[in-house]
Amino acid sequence: MNGWILAATLLLGAGLTAALWGVATGPLRRRVVAQNLSTAVACPGLLLLAQGYDRPSYVDLALVLALLGPVGTLVFARLLAPELAEDPPRAQGATRAAAVLGAVVVVAVCGATGPGRAMAKLLLTGVLLIGGNLVASRALTGAAQRPGGWGRGPLPWTKP
Repeated sequence: MNGWILAATLLLGAGLTAALWGVATGPLRRRVVAQNLSTAVACPGLLLLAQGYDRPSYVDLALVLALLGPVGTLVFARLLAPELAEDPPRAQGATRAAAVLGAVVVVAVCGATGPGRAMAKLLLTGVLLIGGNLVASRALTGAAQRPGGWGRGPLPWTKP
């Protein structure tokens, strides 16, 4: 077992266990945040496994997950907007920690991969992962705190 696989095992084991616990227990706001952060843990885990097993197809899976994970969070939150307005999620610390984790993993795997097409795909995955989770987290807190909830007024990440 090499270091990449060990890091992926630790990351996926701890991160997905915490996300599963958050989804399975507690108030709705914790479940929404845990669902969003599960993508932020699974995607870097797949990047580490791709490097450890030398399987570029895992990077493709991480790219798709980084694209669709935040979209799923927004759809989930859109359907539960009235409940979230009563008890808004607060996840700034967890979202920042997940963004830093994603950035560290992407930079480490990019350093091991070297320049080329694979590095461009890794960087795109990192941008989608970090940006998508930050936007989804901001939209969750902004939509829940705005009077009228979703679908009224400006988007949460734009200035009024």
